[in-house]
Order: sequence, then C-alpha cells, then structure tokens
Amino acid sequence: MKLKQLEGYLGTLHQFSNPKIELEQYPTGPHIASRLLYTAENSFEDVSGKVVADFGCGCGTLGVAGALLDAERVIGIDIDSHSLEIASLNAENLEVDIDFVQCDIKNLGLRGQLVDTVVMNPPFGTRKKGSDMEFLSMALKVASGAVYSLHKTTTREHIKRAAIRDFNARSAEVLCELRFDVPQLYKFHKKKEVDVAVDLWRFVP
Repeated sequence: MKLKQLEGYLGTLHQFSNPKIELEQYPTGPHIASRLLYTAENSFEDVSGKVVADFGCGCGTLGVAGALLDAERVIGIDIDSHSLEIASLNAENLEVDIDFVQCDIKNLGLRGQLVDTVVMNPPFGTRKKGSDMEFLSMALKVASGAVYSLHKTTTREHIKRAAIRDFNARSAEVLCELRFDVPQLYKFHKKKEVDVAVDLWRFVP
C-alpha cells in the first residue's frame, strides 16, 4: 500500500468527540500516523506479519494503520472505554481485525514477548508528569523487536538518556522530526490550532 493511500484511509476515521484532558487525549492525525507505520514497515519490516500493539490506542488510528499494512495481529490497549468504542467502530468500518483491551498501561500483563512491535503516541506528560516515561518503560518490556513512539522534540536528550540508561534499550534513534497539529480541543486552548514539534523515535529493546 502506498503512503498516500494509507493516509487517505486514516483520514476517514472518527476521532474524539469529547476528549478527556486528564488522559491528554489528542488525536493522532492521518499525516503523522501514516508516516509512523509506513516507515516501520518499509524501512524496517516491523509491521507485516508481526504482532503489533498500539499503546494508549485512543480512537485506534495507529492500530488500524498497522492492520492495513498486514500485521499478523493488532492489539489496541487503552484505559478509556469511550475511546475503545470509537476505535472498534473505526476498525469495523475499514473491515480490519483488532483485539481491543481496556487496561491501564502500568498494569499490563503482557509478558513473554508476545508482541513484536509497539507503536504509540503516548501522553506527553504535560498534565501528569512522567506518564510518557511509564509508556516507554512498559513498551520496552513488552516489545521483542522495536518500539515506535512520538515525543516532544524539546525532550529529546531526556528521552534518549532514559531509554538507554533506565530502560535498557539497545538503541534509541530519532527517525525524523514531524509537526504535530494540536487542534483547539479544550477550554484552555486559546488558538485554533498549534503545531508542536515531535520526534518519531525507534527504540530497540
């Protein structure tokens, strides 16, 4: 599947109608989501035929992209039941199979390297300090092959240091810098939209 085609499919997905700020729910736009999964597959062969887990899957955008790129199995994990309802509807509409699990990432019982690749757009940790690190730590415990994750560019040095020193990643590489379009979702947002610089990381556990 070509990148533009993948982005087109993801552009049809339903997103949060009433996002929860405490969970830092921001939709992963089709531009970023398609590039994350397309790069994982076409540069590293980390999607097709693999078991892919979408951590904090929200409305399921990354997981759906993984399924469209022929992942053997996709598992979408989120703490929020309403998000999982939307994600399930999205998977149904595009006729892809995804197993959804309602669970706090901290309590995830996935062990024994059942998952090849973790993809995620974790909370940036602006509302709850350290939540981005909780996601990264667990992803590196669960994935046997690779972890793809989005983090604010301003945290680059901190992310690299934590991944290698604290979470024993074998490698931590920024594949590219992207613009994350944050729409005016919450009352405290003063502007119609804001572009946040984010890094697309690839970690090897």
